[in-house]
Amino acid sequence: MQTQNPTFFLNSNNGSSLLAFGSKDILRVDISSSLDLIQGFINKHKSNYIFGFLSYDIKNEIEQLKSKNNENLFFPLSYFFSPAYVVKIERNNLHYLCGVESEESNAFVQNFLNQKVTNYSYKIDWKARTSKKEYFKNIHAIKEHIKNGDVYELNYCQEFYAENINLQTPNHFYSKLNDSSLAPFSSFLTFDEFMVFSASPERFIKKVGNKLFSEPIKGTAPRGINKQKDIEIIKELQNSPKERSENVMIVDLVRNDLSKIASPSSVKVDELCKLHSFKTVHQLISKISCDLKEDTSFTDIIKATFPMGSMTGAPKISSMKIIEEMEQFKRGLYSGSIGYIDPNGDFDFNVVIRSILYNSQRKYLSCSVGGAITIESEAQKEYDECQTKVGKLMQLFNA
Repeated sequence: MQTQNPTFFLNSNNGSSLLAFGSKDILRVDISSSLDLIQGFINKHKSNYIFGFLSYDIKNEIEQLKSKNNENLFFPLSYFFSPAYVVKIERNNLHYLCGVESEESNAFVQNFLNQKVTNYSYKIDWKARTSKKEYFKNIHAIKEHIKNGDVYELNYCQEFYAENINLQTPNHFYSKLNDSSLAPFSSFLTFDEFMVFSASPERFIKKVGNKLFSEPIKGTAPRGINKQKDIEIIKELQNSPKERSENVMIVDLVRNDLSKIASPSSVKVDELCKLHSFKTVHQLISKISCDLKEDTSFTDIIKATFPMGSMTGAPKISSMKIIEEMEQFKRGLYSGSIGYIDPNGDFDFNVVIRSILYNSQRKYLSCSVGGAITIESEAQKEYDECQTKVGKLMQLFNA
């Protein structure tokens, strides 16, 4: 299926961002065999930039799994395009990486960057797909799985949604979300009837030359109301056995994933449970790297590492089976990955969390959140953490 007018904006919030728009060629996959088609598309356009995403449900191609939960967004399984223009924006300076600069292209970029509406507010009636009672029941069931040795840790998520929503100012919607967090892997996507507003703090995977990097996040705490409270929260997070164990378990999983495509003895943990502070939360982030085996393709890497362990649990396959039983929605692009591949074959992809997804035809808005469940998890605390994550997003659009 050919689609029209994709625009992908990837924003690091450190003074540099990428804007890709227009299309030379598009790959939209709504059925299985996505990975073979993606690799073929990459081979066809290997001298060009490629932007796109992978949905969580590509897991069903990598492993013998199914997605049976209800779907309401109907995003494609994957979507990639070779843009007519790629513009690197550095502190308001435009650098064309792809396409010839023109008055028309500059006007598009400036219009995109300057579309902010300061006096527009939304009143969105968010609903929880999972009741508090159901959430507590499922946490208990997950801990029973842990006691039985089925999993050690599981990332359990829930969806919040709103219906009959007309987003008339999507650029403003993204700006409000981004300004609230200034996350390093922020993105804003529009294509066909779909929109993505993401304030992701997490890198899934990055390739530079023959080096591969993954930076899983596990361990979250809200920012304090003042500096002293912030310091206390940081100490509590850094010294929490539960939060650190969550992180270490996922680091071990990532090390195992990378070992499938790594040169012998090259997998390393460069950083373990390092504190990173964002505008609304503190998080523990680890960094794992490896040297790639020769002739390792993009889809070889995806097959070895996707979905990211921080969004599944450990062991990964058992976790994904239990997730399908416990959750009440089809994840789709949530906990998938958005990113780009450059003409050298290097790439950078995020984890789709802290994101709002929208289908304009169905007028359906979705925001999902989750957390890692371990044997030490307390249902009330896990519930409160989810409310903290989603509550700040909800407040943005009802103010």
